Amino acid sequence: MPVELTRPLSWKTAQGDDAALLDELQPNIVKAHVRDHLSVLFVRFGDAAEGRGFLRALAGSMKSAKSHLEEIEAFKAAGTGGTPYLGVGLSNTGYEALGITTVPADTSFRQGMRDPVTKDRLGDPPRSSWDVPYREGIDAVVLVGAATDAALSRTRNAVLDLVTDTITVLGEETGLSRVNASGEGIEHFGYVDGRSQPLFLTEDIEAEKLTTDGTTAWDPSAPLGQVLVADPAAPDPSVHFGSYFVFRKLEQNVRRFKQAESDLADALGLTGRDRDRAGAMLVGRFEDGTPLTSNSAHGCHSPVANDFGYGSDELGRKCPFHAHIRKTNPRGSGGFEDPAREHGHLMARRGQTYGERADDPNGDLPIAARPVGGVGLLFMAFNSDLGDQFEFTQQVWANNTDFPRVPAGTKSPGLDLVIGQGPRPETTYAPGWGRNGTTPADPAPQAVTMRGGEYFFMPSLAFLRNL
Repeated sequence: MPVELTRPLSWKTAQGDDAALLDELQPNIVKAHVRDHLSVLFVRFGDAAEGRGFLRALAGSMKSAKSHLEEIEAFKAAGTGGTPYLGVGLSNTGYEALGITTVPADTSFRQGMRDPVTKDRLGDPPRSSWDVPYREGIDAVVLVGAATDAALSRTRNAVLDLVTDTITVLGEETGLSRVNASGEGIEHFGYVDGRSQPLFLTEDIEAEKLTTDGTTAWDPSAPLGQVLVADPAAPDPSVHFGSYFVFRKLEQNVRRFKQAESDLADALGLTGRDRDRAGAMLVGRFEDGTPLTSNSAHGCHSPVANDFGYGSDELGRKCPFHAHIRKTNPRGSGGFEDPAREHGHLMARRGQTYGERADDPNGDLPIAARPVGGVGLLFMAFNSDLGDQFEFTQQVWANNTDFPRVPAGTKSPGLDLVIGQGPRPETTYAPGWGRNGTTPADPAPQAVTMRGGEYFFMPSLAFLRNL
């Protein structure tokens, strides 16, 4: 049977075209690959033939999505360790450099992230302020990930051994996962990250249901067509698929963000442990991941339940309308689209923290001890439609002061105060959780700066082998 993109996939029972899809799909797309240690190499090709040869050689060392999923099952059953992850993506200029004329059709992909039109659409800073490797054309990205630093180094060195004189490594980013005391992944502001992912495999959807209390406020299921598109230059696009890949380096000024948390707590008169709620009102969750709409106090559960919505908080008295997770995943409460259409904008996020720091992100330390730069998030996400997913989330949700729709007489939400780009109007908060009444406060200053990025297409393994 043909691949059905309008539903999730059951990988364990996949047959025919579904099985062929998994055999030729890169890992990390339909399910995240563990890569606590990560190297991201940015490449430019000077000779088409040598560039094709480089990619063919890489394909010989890459595993498929099917092999990755089988490794996960082996680990669950017997603790068997998996193999390193190797991923490859091409930019629009990469297709040109390789002499390939059948190029993925997405308009944003063809424009690229460096295009002035894209910059204006996303509200990004001038390209001259980006880190050097991102200022000029990048043809390809090579992702090397592993559970240990030693395994990463071996695989990375094997990749670099394939680089010829006509291939230039423009730059490299190094990622290192960070976890809290419960072993859950966090970002540099100290908050649990990576929750509420769309799930494309029926096995993962069923496992998610087992962790909830039986309610259905949050449905993580998503169709394959929300992350996969036919690979147009592959031998058989009916079974060979890929995905559009967003990469953005987001530097975090931790000291500025922590000062904003403290200033907001002061403005709202929060004291004692309740001061933690100030940061939660910027993010939408407490540091341990407990959502502001939850009836449980933060720190009570591990892992924290993720089955919640905003139906009980239509006035934003618990979770402010401008809180990061409410702006970027309104869970059907945005007010401008029906919930199913709104859910379709979500992308498969695969971010990784970068940068070294001496302090504990969750420690009780003076604000002055926090880093002002050099740390942040390597934002990575897979999309089937860049304009309708990543760009929509950034432009129409995060950067839009009038999203989500609020009741008449209520102040506009303002920007997402974590990733929103643009002027920051005054914001309002309910100083008492869930109670009537609001207090105005100065907006948190921008503490996340985009340092560069690009759009890529992660093609099928069949495409890479047949270059």
